[in-house]
Amino acid sequence: MKLNELTIKEAVEGLKGKKFSSVEITQACLDQIEKHNSEINAFIAVNEHALDEARRADEIRESDSNSPLLGVPIALKDIYMTKGLRTTAASKVLENYIPQYDATVVRKLKDAGAVILGKLNHDAWAHGASGENSDFGPTKNPWNTDYVPGGSSSGSAAAVALNMTIAASGTDTGGSIRQPASFTNTVGLKPTYGLVSRYGIIAMASSLDSIGHLTKTVEDCAIYLNVTAGNDPMDATITKNRIPNYLEDLNKGVGGIKIGMPKEYLGSGLDPRIKENIEKVIKKFGELGAEMVEISLPHTEYGLACYYIIQPAEVSSNLARYDGIRYGYDRSYFGDEAVRRIILGTFTLSSGYYEAYYKKAMQVRTLIRQDFEKAFEKVDAIISPVSPTPPWKLGEKVDDPLKMYLSDAYTVIANLAGIPGLAVPSGFIQHQTFGAGFIGDLPRSDRGLPTGFQILGPQFSEKLLFRIGHAFEQTQERRICEI
Repeated sequence: MKLNELTIKEAVEGLKGKKFSSVEITQACLDQIEKHNSEINAFIAVNEHALDEARRADEIRESDSNSPLLGVPIALKDIYMTKGLRTTAASKVLENYIPQYDATVVRKLKDAGAVILGKLNHDAWAHGASGENSDFGPTKNPWNTDYVPGGSSSGSAAAVALNMTIAASGTDTGGSIRQPASFTNTVGLKPTYGLVSRYGIIAMASSLDSIGHLTKTVEDCAIYLNVTAGNDPMDATITKNRIPNYLEDLNKGVGGIKIGMPKEYLGSGLDPRIKENIEKVIKKFGELGAEMVEISLPHTEYGLACYYIIQPAEVSSNLARYDGIRYGYDRSYFGDEAVRRIILGTFTLSSGYYEAYYKKAMQVRTLIRQDFEKAFEKVDAIISPVSPTPPWKLGEKVDDPLKMYLSDAYTVIANLAGIPGLAVPSGFIQHQTFGAGFIGDLPRSDRGLPTGFQILGPQFSEKLLFRIGHAFEQTQERRICEI
């Protein structure tokens, strides 16, 4: 296995055992970036000091440091503030912006010894579900470059899938980690709201934004969260709860765990190939010893409408600061999607419409949260599809924003409720012409595209989600993406 293909666990073990150096593993990632980024467009900027950071990590290693990510290359969604390294939010408005401080998560990663490879592409301001709204061009799905990798954390997902980085940061406001993870055969975590600091992350919708990451395995996801969770006086929404070791129960299996499947998630609008895949997932969990229980989340059908009132309202407020006076360029540099959301949000908050739209949406949000609270009285966790469809072709939905918004139907409710969600790969599905199985003998362009499922749990149940996801993952073959 090539060094850039290693997981976090494998990289840490190899570095500790001095089987290779941080410089070697960082160089392997940089070589992969140089080789493929012109085609995939996952990176907006590469850190020119990455190898210097790797050398320092190797020097620290000589003193037997126990820093959990010492020397491991990590890449950051370009919505994370990075001191001295350009941060654009994938928007021309901030094309030349150089922050004066690191986001809390970035600081924690650096304190843990991580090497920062660079900044990753995404839908501008994190507005999108496909990666096509970036002002620096769309990211492409490395499994088939005619297709989208999902969004908004498109570059994060593509970079991890193609082994340009060992792991990557992301943000999830309505599915922006889980959906691209599902589209690229990677693992993606949307943590409980308030578990990971939002300080230094360019805000999209402040009551919905969750700061997570994408990795190659569930175990890597737990290792990463052990570094980033909790403890930040700069973020008043951060939990005061004790942060557990997320690796502790990883290998306990799912015997005796009750897993719910919402009947609303298998109805109309679900692509038959996705339905077939999730049914196989349900069957597999039953074989592993979990008790599968049908449940109902009755307000699911209102989730998307509720989200696309609340989210643009918060977007319009957050983007008001970009006036071209304090930093960045003026508002004429905003892309079409940003303008659309500003207009929608301003309208729903305006006099005469606040009561009719925003207030009602907030009331529905409460009902959605109560749906989950009642469900978790009966089951320990919930599984569902991530997206109602497989990845779509580049350009297929770009002129139909409503069609694009529908791809968030199964993910937004977790953000509305503030609960965690873990996306786990569950195989490959074919284009309509080839049926449902993975066909290894076909050319790469015809081999199908990844799909996954999500595990949802009560607030602060990430430890349980990792346990469930890891149990399923052990039944699957890990595939290496090669172009």
